[in-house]
Amino acid sequence: MGARRERVLVVGAGLGGLSAAAGLAAAGFEVEVFEKNERIGGKLNLIERDGFRFDFGPSILILPHLFQRVFERAGRRLDDYVELVEIQPQWRSFFPDGAVVDLFPDLARMETELEKLGPRARGYWDFVEYSRRLYGFAGKAFFESGADTLGQVVRGHRWREIVRGAGLPFSVHEGVARRVEEPHLRSMLDFFVKYVGSSPYDAPAILNLMPYSQLRYGLWYVRGGFYRLAEAFGKLLAELGVKVHLSAQVTRILTRDRRAEGIVLADSGEERADAVVCNMEVIPAYERLLGERGAWLRGYRWRFEPAASGVVVHLGVNRRYEQLRHHNVFTSEDPRAYFDAVHRRKVLPEDPSIYLVCPTITDPSVAPEGHHIIKVLPHVPHLREPPLPRERYLEFKERLFDKLERMGLTDLRRHIVVEEVLTPHDLEQLFFSNRGAIYGVVSDRRKNLGFKARKRSSRYRGLYFVGGSVNPGGGTPMAVLGGEHVARMVAEDLGRSGRRG
Repeated sequence: MGARRERVLVVGAGLGGLSAAAGLAAAGFEVEVFEKNERIGGKLNLIERDGFRFDFGPSILILPHLFQRVFERAGRRLDDYVELVEIQPQWRSFFPDGAVVDLFPDLARMETELEKLGPRARGYWDFVEYSRRLYGFAGKAFFESGADTLGQVVRGHRWREIVRGAGLPFSVHEGVARRVEEPHLRSMLDFFVKYVGSSPYDAPAILNLMPYSQLRYGLWYVRGGFYRLAEAFGKLLAELGVKVHLSAQVTRILTRDRRAEGIVLADSGEERADAVVCNMEVIPAYERLLGERGAWLRGYRWRFEPAASGVVVHLGVNRRYEQLRHHNVFTSEDPRAYFDAVHRRKVLPEDPSIYLVCPTITDPSVAPEGHHIIKVLPHVPHLREPPLPRERYLEFKERLFDKLERMGLTDLRRHIVVEEVLTPHDLEQLFFSNRGAIYGVVSDRRKNLGFKARKRSSRYRGLYFVGGSVNPGGGTPMAVLGGEHVARMVAEDLGRSGRRG
């Protein structure tokens, strides 16, 4: 008889869990995934209604090489599973004064956009070089290394190199404002922290690496809708022999002597394992699955506060708005007041900046002929006690429609044929996300320097976490990269081959 393969159970089939499962299976482990919902993908999911295919969660794919690498390490090619389409312009920003600015990775086309804004926009190129430097430092010291602490990041670097490479001690906004004078351009660059559900006035300047990473690697769409990417991961896992259990809610992680030994399922008893990878957010997992209530958890709640939530509005409309591009931002009259409302005062903003996606501009196949999809997403605070009732979010939705109609989407309400609305309450219930957060843990230089919780549990051996609440952070590429890191950690802890001798 052959040696027994070591068994790893993955709790949750978000992108982080799927990435970890693929890496572990490719390394030779026996892997099973348990997902409480009816579909894999976590927040990368799908709503189908009346011929419309609405992307439930992510609508932007950046750093495509991270996704490709998961498949390559399993001996496959991502291109054989999905078709990626590059989006240009990467997004279009609409401003209350009527200005419209497009973001292009192409230097000549971007130069034309800057000329429209006048000489004060020349600082953009200085900013891009600064962003490139930050990306170069973080790529080596944080992203590829799998670092979880400041000490691990700075190891081997001189202090001057750290200060320069990480943009210390400034915030995202300060890093932008020191280089860019033109207000429209400042606002557009500040908005990149939308990717991590944080405020440019609180997030550390190292996150100014995001514009360069997007300009260098492009911004992509998955033909047929983003759920095709989740389906590609599902197909990959099936080919690797990974069992995926749907509608299988985990109610407890089994432990003994501070070691994770398996899981308890709501309907089918216990499953034993050599290691457990948890794709639930860290704080809800410790509370719900491990029964933790100690003082240390209160400190965790402060340090790893949830990132922003959102009111996600999916619209099927029977007309095209010619001014829209695939990705659009309708900017607040006062961006600082908007970010302060969401992240400091924790109230619904009076005049939010609105992220709007119109995927049918690129891919008409996701809607009936002659129709378009419009996805509207403003950030709102995560749930607090007492939580706002759902009705308040529906009232807020009407303010969003007022703003969009005022800024050029004429008679939007009259052209809606299908509408789906998701509030922070829905997000919390569907994904057990911490207080309805979309992006895991907030990036705040005072609370956590932009770090999230550790991937390897410091309280239970054999327990690992993936997803937006742990390093390297929120967003689809970081979730996939974190899954890769965790697969490597498990292999190192249990034996690289995944087999016992």
